[in-house]
Amino acid sequence: MAAMVYRAVMVVRTWFPASLEGRLVVLRRHVPENLSAFRRWYSDPEIARLARYKEGPMRMDEVDRFFQVRAVGPGSLAMAIHLQGSDRLIGTCALSQMDGDNGSALFHITIGEKDAWGRGYGTEATRIMVAHAFETLGLHRISLSVFAFNERAIRSYASCGFTAEGRAREAIWRDGQWWDEVSMSLLEPEWRQRKAQVKGDHATVAEPQRGDLAAPHHGDLAVPPRGR
Repeated sequence: MAAMVYRAVMVVRTWFPASLEGRLVVLRRHVPENLSAFRRWYSDPEIARLARYKEGPMRMDEVDRFFQVRAVGPGSLAMAIHLQGSDRLIGTCALSQMDGDNGSALFHITIGEKDAWGRGYGTEATRIMVAHAFETLGLHRISLSVFAFNERAIRSYASCGFTAEGRAREAIWRDGQWWDEVSMSLLEPEWRQRKAQVKGDHATVAEPQRGDLAAPHHGDLAVPPRGR
């Protein structure tokens, strides 16, 4: 059933909206002018440490190729993360390897502006993309991988409902030692149950005006894209 819904929305192109709105951020399709931000982000050693399998930042030609294929290319649903109000570009997120037959996709996110880390922007962007994947695309499963030393990202994904389902032991050499790569996933029934529970809690408990985003804020998210 999920695969049928996925194919239907692919036909009418609603799978790739012009924008997705949140309380803190708005997600928009990438434009060619965003390349300069990508060059700055992915040449930063601290970003590379969180987002790359290879040691060190990406070369400019690698960044340019990555941007053309993964940000503005037709093969993945990639969105630029902008702050509400100021419209400042702070990062990028994407669904890739979308499999309509099996209702699955991989999720990637990088908050490239380091002064935007720890403010909940990445967490909200993740929730927005997950909701789009399940509600609009009709997918059944979203997965991601993250290096074990990126504890802040792991906490953020967990707050969005992702569950650690496995570890590739000592898969990455970083900071002079071996680290595991953690695989996490979220299933549509789990997401829907969490969503219903949050609505029920809000109906019975007076909360600050934060919607379902009152979870701890963890912003320096960087999921290592495959093949880099």
